[in-house]
Amino acid sequence: MRSLLLVTLVTSTSLPVVAAAATAAEVGGETGAGSVIADDEDDDLDVDVNEIMVIAPRIRGQVDVPNQPIQTFDEDDIAAYGADSIADLIAAISPQTGSGRGRGDGRPVMLVNGQRITSYREMRRIPPEAIRRMEVLPEEVALRFGYPANQRVVNVILKDRFAAAQAAGEYNRPTRGGYDNYELEAGLFSVEGPRRYNFSAKLTETSMLTENERGIEQGDPVAGEPDPARFRSLAAKESELEIDGTMTQGLGEGGLAGSLTVNGAYTHTQTNSLSGLNTVTLTPDGDSKPDPLRNRQVADTFEVGLGYNTMLGDWTLSATGDGSYTDTNTRVDRRDAGGVDVAINRDLSLETLTTLSGTPFRMPAGDASLTVNAGFDFDRTSSEDTRTALDTVTLKRGDVSGGANLALPLTRRGDLLGAIGELALNLGGGVNHLSDFGSLTNWNAGLTWNPTDTLSFQASYLVEDAAPALSRLGAPTIPTFNVPVYDFATGTTALVTVTTGGNPDLLKEKQRDIKLSASWDLPFLRRSNLIVEYFRNRSSDVTASFPLLTPAIEAAFPGRVTRNAAGQLIAIDRRPITYDEISSSSMRWGFNLSGSLGSDEEARPPARREGAPAPGGGQGGARGEGQGARQGASGAAGSPPPVRGFGRGGRGSRWNLSIYHTWRFTDRVRIAENMPVLDALAGDALASGGVPRHSIELEGGVFKNGYGLRLKGEWDGPATVNGSGLPGSSDLRFGSTFVVDARLFIDLGRNENLVAKVPFLKGARLALTADNLLDSRQKVTDENGEVPFAYQAAYREPQGRVVGIDFRKMF
Repeated sequence: MRSLLLVTLVTSTSLPVVAAAATAAEVGGETGAGSVIADDEDDDLDVDVNEIMVIAPRIRGQVDVPNQPIQTFDEDDIAAYGADSIADLIAAISPQTGSGRGRGDGRPVMLVNGQRITSYREMRRIPPEAIRRMEVLPEEVALRFGYPANQRVVNVILKDRFAAAQAAGEYNRPTRGGYDNYELEAGLFSVEGPRRYNFSAKLTETSMLTENERGIEQGDPVAGEPDPARFRSLAAKESELEIDGTMTQGLGEGGLAGSLTVNGAYTHTQTNSLSGLNTVTLTPDGDSKPDPLRNRQVADTFEVGLGYNTMLGDWTLSATGDGSYTDTNTRVDRRDAGGVDVAINRDLSLETLTTLSGTPFRMPAGDASLTVNAGFDFDRTSSEDTRTALDTVTLKRGDVSGGANLALPLTRRGDLLGAIGELALNLGGGVNHLSDFGSLTNWNAGLTWNPTDTLSFQASYLVEDAAPALSRLGAPTIPTFNVPVYDFATGTTALVTVTTGGNPDLLKEKQRDIKLSASWDLPFLRRSNLIVEYFRNRSSDVTASFPLLTPAIEAAFPGRVTRNAAGQLIAIDRRPITYDEISSSSMRWGFNLSGSLGSDEEARPPARREGAPAPGGGQGGARGEGQGARQGASGAAGSPPPVRGFGRGGRGSRWNLSIYHTWRFTDRVRIAENMPVLDALAGDALASGGVPRHSIELEGGVFKNGYGLRLKGEWDGPATVNGSGLPGSSDLRFGSTFVVDARLFIDLGRNENLVAKVPFLKGARLALTADNLLDSRQKVTDENGEVPFAYQAAYREPQGRVVGIDFRKMF
């Protein structure tokens, strides 16, 4: 009787909560609600009827790691950005996805439903309306998927069922005139349980922008010759066509046996630019005719990717392969002699990676997690150039790699040491054997501490060898004529011949990085947090592009600079070089704030009873998460048809603001042994704009009833570049810049009255854009307050403010 009474009390007390948790579990597509079980044969059962334990459900596709997300986006958050594709969405949230490590290419590691993908192109054209949830995770999470910890991780969780065709057009033009740009794009995407496909095509056309269209001063003109500014381009004419397609098929019933992905893409690019006048030729009737020097480049890229994911018992096997072939043909007009030189470059690359992840053993604080990875990469580049006496130059590299990452939970709440919170240790290492460079090693160690559910600390140390890319070793040598370069030795600007290409004498780099970070979920706003990160990087034998030609650089690399008998600069060899050592330290901190406009009830889509159709007969609005989760991934008979992508019905209202500040403490370079160390923050700059000590990134916006406004900005503080101190030389001051991009959009399909009058507008969005809204252009001055010829504002920022209109229609 006592046991029966206890069971009754516990059941009656916990039933509402357990039911709510079960409902939430259905929404997440998992059964995650905990239950209280009483044994009626045990009369001594010790039960606290006032304590109810509910295990929070996890959404299928989430990544199970101790690291707290940098930011999480639900469907309404994503709709508030008004993005046309996942690529546009990732670009819009770059302050959150950017890494302060200073390594990698800046793009985050992308996952789809918690799994690795063949390449970024596999999902870049997917419409954001197909996303159920998106998480931005710290760099250390990349180690669990076989990647280095130099990029943040974005996990995109797709809806179980979604289908949409879309077409979009965009036109852009600077308010200063001169050129224009337009884009046309069409795509088809569908996901139905474990099966999805995506096909798209995009055409981009950009006209040429010349120096005379920006009023570039030309110095002392030559009498009788045409204006040379008409024959030098600031921005090349460019045409690009992209076609790609991806298919993913689940294996076995309901996709439980894994999935297979095939991806392919083709890109054709043509660019044309002008590099000034050669000579003035005469026509048969004796009239003069300008003869501009032209650079023409045509590139064709073919890409293919394969991916396979499956379960081997309790372990997850993921194998991806990605290959590309690029054929580039560059034609450069000869100076003085006439004719055309041709440079041909062919690049072939193959990247493969196989990972096996699972739980090798259980510790008192939880399951250990092990990821083992192995891969083989191959690169081949061949180049030939009529300007050299060499035959075809071919470079090859094979890269066999292997590594492992082990995550160990040390403490958890409720155990002997649980008073300090949750503590996890991460250890990893690997080796790469390069056919042309020998062996490279890497290892890492990290510690994650979560003293509470809202506070997290991380510390990590990474040591890694890196080899120069083959393109930096073997790219064809190409001279470009009449390039304006500021000469610090004389304090003047000269038109010089700049040589670019590869350098086969580059060395491998040794990297040693420390990161300390903290994240705190703010208690006064839902899904808002504060993040603080400290970075310290040390690198030796660093491959870099040829830097700004300061006196220190010229002294270190005298063979790269050519002067005439009068000491005037006439040529620079800007092929890559090797620095002896680079060291830097910085702090990046910021916060992400977000909330709803109006009450939660106003912002939340209205619930509907089980089995009720979606607004608009099941076609006009995205269904609730719960319905899609209950359908599952199998696509069983009797399930509703895939939801068409027309948004969420207009009731979600959001605002958000993200601001990140980077404070650089040190940035030092030792160019070569037995040479003084250069302090970039003190004016010993290696870049044409100097190195600012402070910079800020921000993005934010509001969205309500289908109307949205997005703002994204970047501010860089002022910087200086020291001159030589010799007569005629001058220090340069680079002013601060503040670039703000704005996007105002309206989801026309959410206006029911408008759609009733013009049905075509269902699923349509209209946007007005303004890049560099404030028309910010960096001002560079010497010690006399004058702007050097080579640093005219139009050279720093040719386009200025660019306004555009964007129309998108989903079917």
